[in-house]
Amino acid sequence: MNVLILAAGYATRLYPLTLNNAKPLLEVAGKPIIEWVMDNLEKIPDLETIYIVTNDKFAADFHAWADAYQDQDRHPHLKFKIINDGSTSDDDKLGAIGDINLVLTRESDILHSGLIVVAGDNLFSEPLTGFAELAKKSEAIVAVYDVGNLETIKKYGNITVDSEGIITHFEEKPEKPKSTLAAIALYYYSRNVLPLFRTYLAAGNNPDQPGRFVQWLYARMPVKTFQIKGKWLDIGSKETLEEANKIFAKIRT
Repeated sequence: MNVLILAAGYATRLYPLTLNNAKPLLEVAGKPIIEWVMDNLEKIPDLETIYIVTNDKFAADFHAWADAYQDQDRHPHLKFKIINDGSTSDDDKLGAIGDINLVLTRESDILHSGLIVVAGDNLFSEPLTGFAELAKKSEAIVAVYDVGNLETIKKYGNITVDSEGIITHFEEKPEKPKSTLAAIALYYYSRNVLPLFRTYLAAGNNPDQPGRFVQWLYARMPVKTFQIKGKWLDIGSKETLEEANKIFAKIRT
């Protein structure tokens, strides 16, 4: 299977830290956020190509990072491809779903196998091999994390599931959440599902926020869930960046 890392945002909430640095390239506990993501992904067997979709402002930086990462003794087998979506600011960005569709359109080989999609600013304390194992038997999966608090869940996509872990309800940033399960930016789509991104966008749906595609998809076909254990953090503010440094410094040691 292939992997697509979403890294085309401008992270304006983190200015000035991200004024001249892409958020996934900010360091947490001594290494870039995207490197933590890759360290968990690289344990998945039979990875094909890791695509990184970014913007014109930071494309060169991701090329440099990928070259350096591959040069490390334990990573020479990994194949990276950086996709520049052509945007130059928050005003002309394509949105996460727009970026996914751009890569699917531009890179025809990607349509021949399943695709893991992950946001480049998400941190996981455990490998994602279990997620990949479920993917082999699935058409579509979204990772979920129990935030444990009905107030906290209001900031995320909130879902409920049936006894088999299939989504029964999905609502972005609910006023009255039905559970404490958050849908997070880690997805798997089979080659049968990937063409539906074009269908979704052709209908005039929102091209931003990758969870909105899942919200649209689950009403049309079963979407499974995989619950992330350990620690998960979405780096969206200076506070979560500071928290991540404390937590992942302990993990690294």
